[in-house]
Amino acid sequence: NLMMTNSSPSWEHWFGTDNLGRDIFIRVLYGARISLDIGIVASLLNLFIGVIYGGIAGFCGGKIDRIMMNIVDILYSVPTLLYVILLIVILKPGLIHIFIALGIGYWLQMARIVRGQILSMKEQEFILAARTIGVSKKRILFRHLLPNAMGAIIVTMTLAIPDAIFTEAFLSFIGLGVSAPMASWGVLASEGVNNLRAYPFQLFFPAVAISVTMLA
Repeated sequence: NLMMTNSSPSWEHWFGTDNLGRDIFIRVLYGARISLDIGIVASLLNLFIGVIYGGIAGFCGGKIDRIMMNIVDILYSVPTLLYVILLIVILKPGLIHIFIALGIGYWLQMARIVRGQILSMKEQEFILAARTIGVSKKRILFRHLLPNAMGAIIVTMTLAIPDAIFTEAFLSFIGLGVSAPMASWGVLASEGVNNLRAYPFQLFFPAVAISVTMLA
């Protein structure tokens, strides 16, 4: 509504409107879908890739473990945000490309933690007993070792959600994330900065949404 551009918060528009007369409250709600989708997808990729990779490395040990963890160390030596930005530049900004970029890098910490948990548990008596009675390696890994590492797995997966949301917000803020007219919180914050002096509420509400979600 071009007759209602840059309106302050009111009963009609709770968070005000932007420079095109769009309701900021509605755009923040739509942005929540994109930002939370990215957080959930990143944590699921973190769960599946990191747990399986780290579990296999820790359980097999020896040469296989060294090779697998050398690959993780090489990937880990490059800051995650750096190659996420490089991948976005190569693939061009977009939601699917953000999923791909986060999927490549966000499982490394999970793999290291799971490997450490498996290494500490695989020599314990209940695993030795399972081997003695002929339980298969696959069953030992997925039925005995990984369930006993779920505490660390859940904590790591939970912490990956705000990290991914903040990464997406940062990428969108600098123009490498979700493209307009899609409204992620990073896009809204970027648009709000342009009008910060005259209409600070346009930055305040998406920034609060990001902060509260990460804190939660």
